[in-house]
Amino acid sequence: MKKRRSEGAKRRMAVTLDAGPAVHQNAGLARYTERLAYHLHRDHVNTVDLTLFYNAHSGHSLPETLRPIPQHTISLGQYAWRLSVLASQILRRPFAERQLPAGEIYHAAEHLLPNLRRPTLLTVHDLIFERFPQHHTWTNRFFLKLGMPLFVRAASAIIAVSQQTRRDLIELYNVPPVKIHVIYEGIDQRFTPVDPPGVAAVRGKYGIERPYLLMVGTLEPRKNHATALRALARLKVDSFPHCLVIVGGRGWLFDPIQALVGELDLSADVIFTGRIPDDDLPALYSGADCFLMPSLYEGFGFPVLEAMACGTPVVCSNTSSLPEVAGDAALLVDPEDEGMLAAAMGRLLANSSLGSQLRCRGTEQAAGFRWSACVEQTVQIYAEVEGMDGD
Repeated sequence: MKKRRSEGAKRRMAVTLDAGPAVHQNAGLARYTERLAYHLHRDHVNTVDLTLFYNAHSGHSLPETLRPIPQHTISLGQYAWRLSVLASQILRRPFAERQLPAGEIYHAAEHLLPNLRRPTLLTVHDLIFERFPQHHTWTNRFFLKLGMPLFVRAASAIIAVSQQTRRDLIELYNVPPVKIHVIYEGIDQRFTPVDPPGVAAVRGKYGIERPYLLMVGTLEPRKNHATALRALARLKVDSFPHCLVIVGGRGWLFDPIQALVGELDLSADVIFTGRIPDDDLPALYSGADCFLMPSLYEGFGFPVLEAMACGTPVVCSNTSSLPEVAGDAALLVDPEDEGMLAAAMGRLLANSSLGSQLRCRGTEQAAGFRWSACVEQTVQIYAEVEGMDGD
């Protein structure tokens, strides 16, 4: 780590948080940023003087929960801002200082860190573009391949959202372990078991008339829907009545998955809901007989914990961060072995005692992941980097 300038007197730390993911995105990065900012403002106002910063390039605005927080914006095109950040690191020039509010610490909540004179904190969610480059667009892959090593080097400290991400940072970028702090993300309080009338109402909304399995996540190759569909086809041979409900916004390279549904004769057994309101998720989790997450790679894995918190038994991958998130509260399988996945699903659906055990373990496991703890640990890192030299 870089040396501290001075310890100084105890006072509120002026933190600028890049709230861009909460403004422009919908998935895990957005939730992390929104929850971090919300709890910093609500629970740590005596120690953190928070300002939110984002590039208002698309007309989007902050979520309602964050609007009471002081904010500072710029108006550049999406690519102009990203390229200017990259250029500042390549040239090692703090161009962005004049565009940011005054402050002592800058926290990049996504993989975009400008060169600055002040101490900086970078949250790294995953390095999937390194591990599975074929699952990123070539433009995003090119930007991250060039930029991430620079962002990681320049950061005063790094938050990794899992031990897996920490291992990747050390292995791929030779980051000194002392620079990396693993801080797990949390579970929103709305994820609790929903009563039968609530489940029935949401099932009716999406036309779910049979027992069902559930997948939640952006529709993209890394989520491994293909293996789940092939496993479902095996269950149909064994006369299980279940359909598969797939929740998530359409990503990229998903046309082959839709074609596979037809090839496997599963058109009557698969329901694509698209993106759904967040308020509907707890009921969908609660009504599922099994939640599936056979992802090829995850930096964290919110849906596993969300399902567990709603009392739903989980079958997920035995790779990347998912074993550390799921613990012993899920059935873990090789995500590329459709037979193993189908066997785990069938075993769970046929064994009510096993399902009850996983429900109990899952509820306990999910309870250990709290946003309050995540934010408290983050504030501790702010205190460590305060007063360090910038890049």
